This record gives sequence, structure tokens and C-alpha cells, in this order.
Amino acid sequence: MAIHPRITGGRRQGPLPLTLKRALLAAITVATAISILCFLSFTDTVSFTDTLSFLGFPPRDVDKREGNRRYLYWGSRVDCPGKHCGSCVGLGHQESSLRCALEEALFLDRILVMPSKMCLSSVHNARGTLYTSNATSEQRWETGSCAMESLYDLDLMSRTVPVILDNPRSWYEIISRSTKLGEAGVVDVQGVSRVELKENPNYSSALLINRTASPLAWFMECKDRTKRSSVMLPYTFLPTMATKKLRDAANKMKEILGDYDAIRVRRGDLLKNRKDRFGVERSLHPHLDRDTRPEFIKKRIARWIKPGRTLFIASNERTPGFFSPLSDRYKLAYSSNFSSILDPIIQNNYQLFMLERLIMQGAKTFVKTMKESDKDLALCDDPKKNTKDWQEPVYTDD
Repeated sequence: MAIHPRITGGRRQGPLPLTLKRALLAAITVATAISILCFLSFTDTVSFTDTLSFLGFPPRDVDKREGNRRYLYWGSRVDCPGKHCGSCVGLGHQESSLRCALEEALFLDRILVMPSKMCLSSVHNARGTLYTSNATSEQRWETGSCAMESLYDLDLMSRTVPVILDNPRSWYEIISRSTKLGEAGVVDVQGVSRVELKENPNYSSALLINRTASPLAWFMECKDRTKRSSVMLPYTFLPTMATKKLRDAANKMKEILGDYDAIRVRRGDLLKNRKDRFGVERSLHPHLDRDTRPEFIKKRIARWIKPGRTLFIASNERTPGFFSPLSDRYKLAYSSNFSSILDPIIQNNYQLFMLERLIMQGAKTFVKTMKESDKDLALCDDPKKNTKDWQEPVYTDD
């Protein structure tokens, strides 16, 4: 359920008119209110304040243990700033943004109200639905998303950062407390640092801090992540929060693999070439296509992985038998070899990638496609970040 950014700049939402509360109280029961919330949870056009006004019933008695709970809300879709929700990025990108929100909740000692669904990018999800041109944005969202609980173990995550989903039940509890608190219920913020949110009583005293007013993508709010002191959650946090069924399946696969090594070969979505004005092919990663071909992989990993080892390969390469030339030196294994384990539980490529990450974490030696830190082993030395430097692809030894 989205909170429309009606008021920005840290101004508080106004209290509900008392006459309106009394008028609607007799007409709406708690059960009806929850049904209304179920409907409102799927629209981005109704504000949080409008929802409170429409429900019009007094809050239920709140357990005293809940009295000090405070909440943080970034939006109904991960990495969806303002109204620009038409596009969808890959899991890794969305996780960067989700980790940003989790870190802020941890810093502010608040409960993060997390989106109930994760957007599935058609570029990164081969099993995704092909949308018709006349489909509405909400139809595309419903068919191109998956339940957050199908990816992450929220109970496990809450041991580090308490989270709840933005489903009707959760919102009902927050709404109940908000009506009781009046002006101290909700505060909308835009362009406010996490330090000010924590230290300024105008924000810190609010029940719910609403960040949906910001036009920026979530990860843009974490510009100081380059400073190690500001990184509260490691990159490995979300990969280890995979839901239990994915962790159990990964453990079964690792038991079958035994003592193994692993490589991740990312090709498809990164091999984007374009021609310059002279018709010459250019690429942002000029060595990537070459370095992720079997003959070059074999030479690259020879110094790290001995012949005869079991080698698990995780890749988005779709050409059948593409990595077969490596079989003269290694015992190759893929996720497709474990269909009896995976077919009952894997519904999209995001789940598959999360499971494969667990497999790669358990490898004796793991080689990435490109380095993310100086200590990483990698197939390609091209920088992973987009340098916007289009160069001619290189296919020979240099």
C-alpha cells in the first residue's frame, strides 16, 4: 500500500476531523475496514491520511509492549521513486536499494515496512510473462512480481533488522495507532539525512517516517556507502537471508556436489554492443565476451582450480553446451542437473539466482565474472561499474 507524498519537506499530516470519525464509526465495522485496506493496498493514488479519514473508527487498545515501536516506510516497490515505477531492474540492483532501507531502519532503531512483492525484470527473468502493449501498469506489476516471502526469510532477517510487510493487517495496526496519536502519527520526508531523522525530534518522535516523497531511487539515498563507517550491513547480508526452502535445497545440492569449486559467468545482459557513427562495434566491457568463453576461462582459472575438480557453473548464457569444452579438464555441474530438487520450488530466475548464490558461497574456490573487491578472483579485469567508455571489443590475447 503506497503512501501518496501529499506533504513533503518534513511537515506532519494533520489529525482526523473528530466529526468525520464519529459519523463513519457507526457505519464501518472492523471487518469492513480490513477489506477496504485489502483494496487500498494495491493502489498508489490514495494517501495514508486519506485512508485514515475514510476508515473513521477509533484505534483498538494497543499492547503496552508495542507502545515504543516506530516504523520506517520507503515505498510499496523496491527502488521505485515517486511515480516512476514503469521500469524494473535486476535482483542485485534492487537488493542494493533494499539494503539501503534496511540500514536506515537499523540506524534509526525502527521497524522497516517492507514491500510485499519484488519486481521481476523481464531482462533477468526468462520465465517472466510477456506483456501485451495494452496491459496496464498494475497488470504488468501483478504478473511481473513475486511475493517477498518467496525470496527472503523475514523472521531470520528480523533478528538483525525488524521488518514487517506492507500488507493490510500490518497497515491496520499502524493506522490504529496513528489515529490515536493524531499529529504525531506520520511525517513525510524528502532530502533529509538519516542523522537528522534520528536527532531531530520533529522526525524521531513520529510513529511512521514516510520516505515515498523522495523522487530518487532508493540506493541514491546511500551516497555515503563508499565510507566504510556508514556501511552497517555487508553485501552478503541479503544473500544469506534466502527463504528456508531455498536454503534447504541449496544444502541438498551441496551435499551431492561434495568438495567443489564454482564460477559465475555473467554474459547475456552485459554483452551489449553498439555501433558508432563509423559503423564500428563498441562495448562497455571490451574483454568480457572473450574472457567468458570456455577457452579463455580454462586458461584463467587454471592457476586457482586444479584439473579433475567438480566445477559448478552459474551463468545466464543460453546457448546449449556452451561450456562443454571445459569438460575435458573438470567435472561440470549446473543447476539443471538438480531438476528433481529445484522444479518443485523454483518459480522464477530470482529464486534460482538466490539459490545459486548459496551454492557459490559454499565452494572451496569461487571465481566471479568481474571483481567487486581487490581480493576477489575474477574471469575478467574490466571494471564492473558503468564507465560509459565505449571501446572496441577484444577477442585476441593482449
